[in-house]
Amino acid sequence: MKKILLVDDDKDLSQNLETVLKAKGYAVAVAHSGAEGLKKVLTEKPDAIVLDVSMETDTAGFEFAYQIRSQRETSRYKAMRDTPIVLLTAINQVTNHRFSLNDKDSFLPDINAMLTKPVQIDVLLGKLQELT
Repeated sequence: MKKILLVDDDKDLSQNLETVLKAKGYAVAVAHSGAEGLKKVLTEKPDAIVLDVSMETDTAGFEFAYQIRSQRETSRYKAMRDTPIVLLTAINQVTNHRFSLNDKDSFLPDINAMLTKPVQIDVLLGKLQELT
């Protein structure tokens, strides 16, 4: 059974996604902040991470991803650095900035996919199936 770590401060969304993912056969761990997510990634060792951007700070999700992807040999997340990350965010609507994984000059951390909220469940499930 593949395990997904949901990191999102929207408790209703997290609960809904957890229910759907469990119904589709995934094990699910949930964190409601980037800080909590960084703790759980070490204990849960997920097969993929679904990550919000704006949580306890406007950039908490980016900071989370940068920590996971750190190439430092002393990083405590070294074993998790290749774990797929799906950024699930409404930042495009909130800021009117358009982010793209194809932008070579992007400040985005190394993530595997970016989906816009409200997410279509079939799109998220397809992306998770592709990545895990």
